[in-house]
Amino acid sequence: MDLFHFSLQLPITDPTWIFLLVLLIILFAPILLNKLRIPHIIGMILAGLVVGEHGFNILARDSSFELFGKVGVYYIMFLAGLEMNMSDFKKNRGKAVMLGLLAFIIPIGIGMVTNMFLLEYGLLTSVLLASMYASHTLVAYPIVIRYGISRHRSVSIAVGGTAVTDTLTLLVLAVISGLFKGEAGGWFWVWLVAKVVVLGALIMWLFPRIGRWFFRRYDDGVMQFIFVLAMVFLGAGLMEFIGMEGILGAFLVGLVLNRLIPHVSPLMSHLEFVGNALFIPYFLIGVGMLIDIHVIFGGGDALKVAGVMIVVALVGKWIASWLTQKIYHMSVLERDLMFGLSNAQAAATLAAVLVGYGLIQPNGERLLNEDVLNGTVLLILVTCVVSSFTTERAARKIAMGEAHPEEDRSREPEKILIPVANPATIDYLMSLALLIRDSKQKDNLVALNVINDHTESDRLEQQGKRYLERAGKITASAGIRLQCISRYDLNIAAGIIHTAREYDATDVIIGLHYKVNLVDSYFGKLTESLLKGLHREVMVARFLMPLNTLRRIIVAVPPKAEYEAGFQKWVEHFCRMGASLNCRVHFFAGQQTTNLLQALVRKKHGGTMTEFSRLDNWDDLLLLTGQVNYDHLLVVISARRGSISYDSSFEKLPGQLSKYFNNNSLIVLYPDQIGEPQEAISFSNPQGSNESQHYEKVGRWFYKWFKKEE
Repeated sequence: MDLFHFSLQLPITDPTWIFLLVLLIILFAPILLNKLRIPHIIGMILAGLVVGEHGFNILARDSSFELFGKVGVYYIMFLAGLEMNMSDFKKNRGKAVMLGLLAFIIPIGIGMVTNMFLLEYGLLTSVLLASMYASHTLVAYPIVIRYGISRHRSVSIAVGGTAVTDTLTLLVLAVISGLFKGEAGGWFWVWLVAKVVVLGALIMWLFPRIGRWFFRRYDDGVMQFIFVLAMVFLGAGLMEFIGMEGILGAFLVGLVLNRLIPHVSPLMSHLEFVGNALFIPYFLIGVGMLIDIHVIFGGGDALKVAGVMIVVALVGKWIASWLTQKIYHMSVLERDLMFGLSNAQAAATLAAVLVGYGLIQPNGERLLNEDVLNGTVLLILVTCVVSSFTTERAARKIAMGEAHPEEDRSREPEKILIPVANPATIDYLMSLALLIRDSKQKDNLVALNVINDHTESDRLEQQGKRYLERAGKITASAGIRLQCISRYDLNIAAGIIHTAREYDATDVIIGLHYKVNLVDSYFGKLTESLLKGLHREVMVARFLMPLNTLRRIIVAVPPKAEYEAGFQKWVEHFCRMGASLNCRVHFFAGQQTTNLLQALVRKKHGGTMTEFSRLDNWDDLLLLTGQVNYDHLLVVISARRGSISYDSSFEKLPGQLSKYFNNNSLIVLYPDQIGEPQEAISFSNPQGSNESQHYEKVGRWFYKWFKKEE
């Protein structure tokens, strides 16, 4: 007897070898095809063709490909909804609906004519086949994620158009399927549309509330990941339950969870990683395994059907993208990107052809015959190839066009310092830093642990290392590098100040002090020492719930805040935060400050949802209590003593915050000021001083500059 016996039997059925081979394809296909400048998505499809039953028959398209393939296509649609810039989508929803309607009407119109007169099919067959030309799948969506342009206007339009087109296509499929099952009575259309609308409304109302409740109570990354997947499949399953395809439900779940999963967060990084590493490649390989290359050498009818299908699908989608471009005066690159994303045929097309292939007409023939089935797999191959190449080329050019190296060089280097000393606040402080950081700059986060007790230095050093490791894991989960520093110093404040100066920190984020005795001040001695020793922006933060569950940011701005050196910086920080959390930023300020805020936001942060209201009486923040709910973040812009916007009413700020807003998440921000803190001048009579007149002139120039830029 042989000690080692191995018999090669094709196709491979052992789960270990199947999974190993799939992993090797996922690993090496991009490596090999990148050298040939071929999008790796095509590599996955071609690899599936080679190893499938129509290639070398190495693997059979078993239940694992069915399962992971379905997960993969749901994942593509879910990520499309999750990555969408909702503020841009709201502005461009008219364009998205237009593209979706054109991408449905034009291919289905051309398809009806060609199917009935060129291919000589009957009416029902022609309608179903034409609806297949109209549908599309966002197969090339991972490409725009890789190039970092998933929030570009044309991508939002293409994704929104996909939802419209696929919904109409799936409605046609459901109606034709109902006709053959004898269900399509006079009220069938009305009942089907009503079910879709009611379920869609239920998902959009209920799922965000369930998600917000869960994220506020459970912060474990694994639990959150599993919860999100469960929501995706619940939405997909409910859509299938009412007779539609699950891809529509997965897309809706992505839309409603969009604001609960920030674009830069560990959870988003985990979702993208697992999908792009496993589920989506599995789906693409499964698509390739369906393709029968022998069709090319088959009968003339199969080749003719495939040729008509491919030409009609490509031409119809290109005309829809071209018309959308012309109607809304968009660029050629945007048209190419919309065409690339809306061109690939896969999930909905497969659903339609498999349903049609299984429907038997009264004369005994299938509604969609084998010629259409074989033509469909060729249609999938060609459209996926065209989609990938077109999207890759357009996405690369758009990404290069959006990169402004001269602007990046002129931008002040950013370095955000986050002291970590309290394990209860590490997660919140790091999440805040991730939301406000400039994503275009690298290595701009620094975590610091200060040791000031020499008697227990060993214990404190080990404890500090654990805190820094925890902070590092949070940023690493989001794909961002964190610089960790541990140092000894006389006291905590001195350690932070010295580190900030040594590393040129531009911002410092600390947690709100918790009183340990009655003589402690509201902000604590640490905050007071930092404000005296640093002239850079300092954020004092307290969060009572996870940042991703906040629904609004309320910013209270004092008079003359626009004269401070850090005015533009803090506006940019909270606009970034609002855009990442997809929530509205509501500014409360005096009339002159409001005018400048509106001009600045309009010029530089137009994608952020904002509101502006008058706040003339800064002496009493009680006026804001009716505006700040439990799930809002209150931001109070304060100032150091002696700065131009400092007012004696700031002395009452700690008492007002502890009295009126003790149950709210809040940030008290001290902006940059010109010069070192000890150089600041205290104005006993601001209106009459030369320095005040100088700042008034600066303010007037600042206002004129914004008006001119508009």
